[in-house]
Amino acid sequence: MNESKEELPVVLITGAAKRIGAELAHLFSSKGFDCIIHYNNSKREAESLSRLLNENSPARCYTVQGNLNSPDTVAKISKFCCDLGRLDVLINNASSFYPTPLEQCDQSQWDDLINSNLKSPFFIAQALAPLLKESKGSIINISDMHARQALINHPIYTIAKAGNIAMTKTLAKELAPEIRVNSVAPGAILWPEHETDDIDKQQSVLSKVPLGRLGTESDIAKTTYFLAVDAEYMTGQTIAVDGGSSNAL
Repeated sequence: MNESKEELPVVLITGAAKRIGAELAHLFSSKGFDCIIHYNNSKREAESLSRLLNENSPARCYTVQGNLNSPDTVAKISKFCCDLGRLDVLINNASSFYPTPLEQCDQSQWDDLINSNLKSPFFIAQALAPLLKESKGSIINISDMHARQALINHPIYTIAKAGNIAMTKTLAKELAPEIRVNSVAPGAILWPEHETDDIDKQQSVLSKVPLGRLGTESDIAKTTYFLAVDAEYMTGQTIAVDGGSSNAL
């Protein structure tokens, strides 16, 4: 680590190798944050993103690998941040998402979806709270509009994301006044990888969006940055970034 550089604020983003996580890393790096990019299987994408950010920003970028289904991952991430010596923002972005129809789902799917969307974010926040208190930092959880409007054939995911919003509220109380905790609930931003060719479903989803278009990763990143940095008198809140979909339902 290059200790000669001026100390900058630090953000940890879980699941940051691609999609929304990568956009978050680009934005925070451009705003002068050192970035810790967590990834699981996307090593090539994470290392490529890290190189790009290190080449194009005075801020530094690091990578840390870990499977959020493993209890050792929380300890590994926590140690990495503690060794770095500072943390200003934690963004719990990593998430598993796939259908689990009630008559077909099993306990392994429950464990996977609950772990990535709820259990790991909770225990990562617990582990990193001391560092965040030192910096009077903030936590942003990436939830989902379907935490409030259940998604058919996705009962476990819906339950996990509803718990994610409840976690935001309770951590906001537990960690106040030193740490603010808020969340962002995206709507139709990116098509899930298993639905990229389902044109009929895509058109059905967009027909229910008052703004009439798919959102972008940038829409989520900008709202996340606002909550993390600028919203100094907000905690325990969840902001829907969904083109008005939640109002239309």
